[in-house]
Amino acid sequence: MLFLENPIVRDLLLLIFGLALGALAYGLVRKYVFGWLHRLLRRTPTKWDDLFFEQGALNTAALVIPAAVLFRVVPYLAVLQEGVSQLLKVFVVLATAVTLDRLLRTGLAIYNTFPISVRMPLKGLVQILQIALWAFAGTIVFSLLLGQSPWILVSGLGAVSAVLLVVFQDTVLAFFAGLQLTFNDQVRVGDWIEVPKYNADGSVVEVALHYVKVRNWDRSITTIPTHKLTADSFVNWRGMFEGGGRRIKRAVLIDQTSVRFLDAELLEHLSKIQLLQDYLARKTKEIEEYNRLHNIDESSLVNGRHLTNLGTFRAYLQAYLKNHPQINQDLIMIVRQLPPTTNGLPMEIYAFTKDTAWVNHEGVAADIFDHILAIIPEFGLRVFQNPSGHDLMQALTGKGMEVGVR
Repeated sequence: MLFLENPIVRDLLLLIFGLALGALAYGLVRKYVFGWLHRLLRRTPTKWDDLFFEQGALNTAALVIPAAVLFRVVPYLAVLQEGVSQLLKVFVVLATAVTLDRLLRTGLAIYNTFPISVRMPLKGLVQILQIALWAFAGTIVFSLLLGQSPWILVSGLGAVSAVLLVVFQDTVLAFFAGLQLTFNDQVRVGDWIEVPKYNADGSVVEVALHYVKVRNWDRSITTIPTHKLTADSFVNWRGMFEGGGRRIKRAVLIDQTSVRFLDAELLEHLSKIQLLQDYLARKTKEIEEYNRLHNIDESSLVNGRHLTNLGTFRAYLQAYLKNHPQINQDLIMIVRQLPPTTNGLPMEIYAFTKDTAWVNHEGVAADIFDHILAIIPEFGLRVFQNPSGHDLMQALTGKGMEVGVR
């Protein structure tokens, strides 16, 4: 037993004994105490308590137990007392920092279970707190290793603050940009945004300290620096969803040579359309009264006022949209003519569907224009379309037949 008289060997054996005892205590606490507590909390209806176990905050906090056991052993050490004491202090500081870091993550996870987390994400703020936590923990660790007071190191940071601002410039910019985005409610998780400068067009999936992550509609991911969203312009389509309507702004081109006044035959035909009956009765009476009061010579259609097939078609579209069950009647709704072009006269539909979901909205818009294209010939109008190969083939075939007859 002469080797026990060696102080270093004796200190090592005491440390091994302390480590074994601390490990045993740590294992018993994790297996029995934490196991019992976990089973108990799983029976509760809330999920907040489960998050503590998922993030592992309690496991790292329990590391203080073997450290406390070793602290009891330290006074009995002869040679390694000072070194082991310093290392244990460093271990406790790091274990505490890890525990607090995981508690911050747990708090963020709990906060994200509330609906307000979508409107005011706090991930960027939590990341700032984590950086500050580890900066503070690192300062204490270095002060312990160097044997200096931590306040001396903290006071020395003022001399290098300018360097730190340059090094962490992006972090500082991201922090203030994140505060601006959060408190001005400019971006939320789930928002559809467009940032043309970065080719981003899709749904926001994450708002972090340094970046905003956007899943584009082609399933690709675009990562945008947070401070760039406050420096550059972007489009947020949240207002469309909250407003209860998604816009239809689409035109059909009318062949201008098909526009004409209504004759008796076409007027009688259109009078059978239920949506036009009130309009035609009212407008016919109004025009007849106007022409009679002004002694209009109706032998020429140039004189006085007369109904046109284009105006009647526009009135039909207005009535059709007013009676459409998928059109939001509380929002603006216009059927208007745009300036004539070489490709015809655009008749534009400007309205909002009740369903803001993209697929459903496009289905409603397609159904409306299917109906418009099918109903146009009933008004004696034609849709303008540039000649296709089929049209040219028919023209050439017809011309060849006429030449052959001659």
